[in-house]
Amino acid sequence: MQQHQLAELMCGFSHALDLAEGQPAGHAVRCAYLGMHLARAIDLAPADQWELYYTLLLKDLGGSSNAARIHDVFLSDDLRFKRKAKRFADHLPPAAQLALSQTGARVGLLARVRATLRAMRQGDAIAHALTQTRGERGAEWARQLRFSDKVGRAIHALEEHWNGTGKPDGLAAQQIPLYARIALIAQVVEIFHHEGGPQAAMHALRDRRATWFDPHLVDAFERAASRPDFWAPLTAPDVIAQVIALEPAAGALALDDDYLDEITAVFGQIADAKSACTAGHSARVGLYTDLIAAQCGLPAERRRGLRRAALLHDLGMLGISNALLDKAGPLDDRERTAMQLHVQLTEHLLARIGAFADWVTVVGAHHEWLDGSGYPRGLRGDAITLEARILTTADLFDAISTDRPHRPGLSVEQTLANMRALVDVQIDPRCYAALCTAVERLNHGAPPTAASLAA
Repeated sequence: MQQHQLAELMCGFSHALDLAEGQPAGHAVRCAYLGMHLARAIDLAPADQWELYYTLLLKDLGGSSNAARIHDVFLSDDLRFKRKAKRFADHLPPAAQLALSQTGARVGLLARVRATLRAMRQGDAIAHALTQTRGERGAEWARQLRFSDKVGRAIHALEEHWNGTGKPDGLAAQQIPLYARIALIAQVVEIFHHEGGPQAAMHALRDRRATWFDPHLVDAFERAASRPDFWAPLTAPDVIAQVIALEPAAGALALDDDYLDEITAVFGQIADAKSACTAGHSARVGLYTDLIAAQCGLPAERRRGLRRAALLHDLGMLGISNALLDKAGPLDDRERTAMQLHVQLTEHLLARIGAFADWVTVVGAHHEWLDGSGYPRGLRGDAITLEARILTTADLFDAISTDRPHRPGLSVEQTLANMRALVDVQIDPRCYAALCTAVERLNHGAPPTAASLAA
């Protein structure tokens, strides 16, 4: 295994988790820098440092799973809500601060008042449910990514507080996993440092000593932060490279093709968890893409890469507000433009990860149409590669055939009939024919197995 290959991959994917939390790009990477220096200050064992390293990068693994619920309950932009929530002295307080400042930010006065009253009245129960969902899904995905139960438990316990007032389980003191205690300190310090520099970060740290934070860890962090060169890397252009180099050697996992497939599938699930209407979307698009690619004669290695690209084609949706994703009616022009930004967001995320660099242009063209009426670049004809045309066809088939907030999905027959009218205008005739053949085989034969798809 190439040294730090997994670290480079997870640093890249951590930017997707930053998006889902409404945090500035590189938030989790900077948390990893802070947390690892704290780990060294307490002489944490090398094997534990390795697990902590990935806890820090993936601390927000479950963040997308409660976005729709936040929007549904608070009638607010989930991304702005989450960004504000991380700064309050009490996480998701049941009364004044967060509810009054964020609830109903995008709706009328009457709806806002009702939602605010509900949030104030049911605040504790709502906060518990949101944190529980986030923690459970994050721990589950950590295990699917082959990390230990210790990493999963720490991700689940990220919002627990030293004095027992945190969520979801009200753990206190040593009951809280050590990795979680370190990660919470790193998270708060990074947020306040990013906004106000070292002085603001240290004030937030000291202000929460023995309430949110383990006092012994606060003291250790103060010792580490007293070095003259401690803060500079957080604002350095090469902070990602520095954090990748911090990965401990102990416990390294071999990043082979099968593991990369598993990682890709998990981050596809994370993107799909943002909204109920996208549940399973990436997995289905990955399946349809592979079936069409097989019919079009793509070689096995190219099919495998394209299937991964299909699983990640909507990763940038993590940066789109659920106020748009879950809107019950059609989007207006401004909203449509904002929604279309998910393509560029996906491109930027995948461009950070060497394993997917060759697929950025394919993913970036999955909403381009043959006649030039697509987005984001208005490509037409031969400017759109075969792989991109395959992905476009698979994505459109799933979009039309599944329920969306503003309309029910169509039957397979109706979907194919609608798509037939788009051949040579928006979709490629060869890809459409391959889709029809693939659908026929799925309807009349056994669904393909994972082994057959990888063949």
